[in-house]
Amino acid sequence: MGKIYLYTGLGAGKTANALGLALRSVGHKHKVVIIQFLKWWKNTGENLVQKTLEPYYEIYQFGRKGWVGLSNLNEDDKRLAQKALKFAEKIVKEKEPNLLILDEINLAIYCELLNAKDVLDFLGKIPTRTDVIMTGRYASKELVARADFVNEINDIKHPREMVTTKGIQY
Repeated sequence: MGKIYLYTGLGAGKTANALGLALRSVGHKHKVVIIQFLKWWKNTGENLVQKTLEPYYEIYQFGRKGWVGLSNLNEDDKRLAQKALKFAEKIVKEKEPNLLILDEINLAIYCELLNAKDVLDFLGKIPTRTDVIMTGRYASKELVARADFVNEINDIKHPREMVTTKGIQY
């Protein structure tokens, strides 16, 4: 099995770290598949660059349109998260990517949209040629224990007002 990388913590940059590794992989003409849990917004750089990086880069979103926080999750979110995990299983078999990014999967488990055991079972079926990156705050102890590399992103300082710079935060 390939290596498992986990990016967690309360600081910004978990997805950005994963996307940096995706870019490196694409540079070597490796197949990269990104599956985003809970995310739905199409106007992000990682989504907009898809056509430019074909055929090495694919991204799929499994988030409910309009979702904006942990306080309004519902059964639709759970159904979409489970659909994303099943889709990941299918993608791994059919496309055999060199890199599989499961963006925000940690948060999906934390919010009980997915079961950590189901994710661990899936990780046990990953082919040796595929490395996996999992992102999201509140990573479970089980996933931390299973990962080969774990990085915690901490927020040391940030502006008081929210910053949303095109090409940086999205």
